[in-house]
Amino acid sequence: MADNRPILRVKGLGKTFILHQQGGLALEVIRALSFDLYPGEVLALAGPSGLGKSSILKMITGNYLCSAGSILVQDPETGEKVDVTRAAPRRILALRRRVLGHVSQFLRVIPRVPTIDIVAEPLAAFDIAPDEAKGMAATILARLNLPESLWTLPPATFSGGEKQRVNIARGLVAPYPVLLLDEPTASLDAANQAVVEELIAEKREVGVAVLGIFHDPAQRARIASRVIDLDTRAGRVLQRTGGVLSDDAGLRPSHA
Repeated sequence: MADNRPILRVKGLGKTFILHQQGGLALEVIRALSFDLYPGEVLALAGPSGLGKSSILKMITGNYLCSAGSILVQDPETGEKVDVTRAAPRRILALRRRVLGHVSQFLRVIPRVPTIDIVAEPLAAFDIAPDEAKGMAATILARLNLPESLWTLPPATFSGGEKQRVNIARGLVAPYPVLLLDEPTASLDAANQAVVEELIAEKREVGVAVLGIFHDPAQRARIASRVIDLDTRAGRVLQRTGGVLSDDAGLRPSHA
């Protein structure tokens, strides 16, 4: 592994949704979740739909408030450990621009902006010149087999698979130290799934820390170096490393 220190440390994380239209019903979706994420690894969150895996990623990016616990993100530039659960909005936005890359399940962008500009836009935060940024955007769009004829068009009318490829390109084009991937290949055919797997492997090789949700067990086995199983029936988080299931979810992986 590229670094002995975790770049992301989640401790005692909890999330409860209050359903105001249901008389204030409290719905606990995450309880006492702890884990570390290290540079150069792909850590997968596993478990049936509805266990809150996407909510975990949204809490890490600061899009969801946490009900309990802490989320410490190491800023590689400043060396500062930022607790997302307590940080000011401006500090969280800075993390999103230069530290936390996020590929969500859906593409949400400003209307009428050309696809190549959408993909190139995150590179501005890394002081990459516009021409170079467009070149990098073109390269990753080509690798993802998006026809060049679509690059100058806004993605509003694209198919689901085309939109997802734009989403992936935008998330993976920049040199984020941490990547959060929420079912990145769910709308893709086998050929483009293979391309995404290659891109993730390349990120890992250069020391990027990846936390992802991959529902296909075969794909998860190919991509992930470590797996966390979310087991709400037992009321705890179970970690599987190398096929062994144990209760050491917050510990450093044995192969590190």
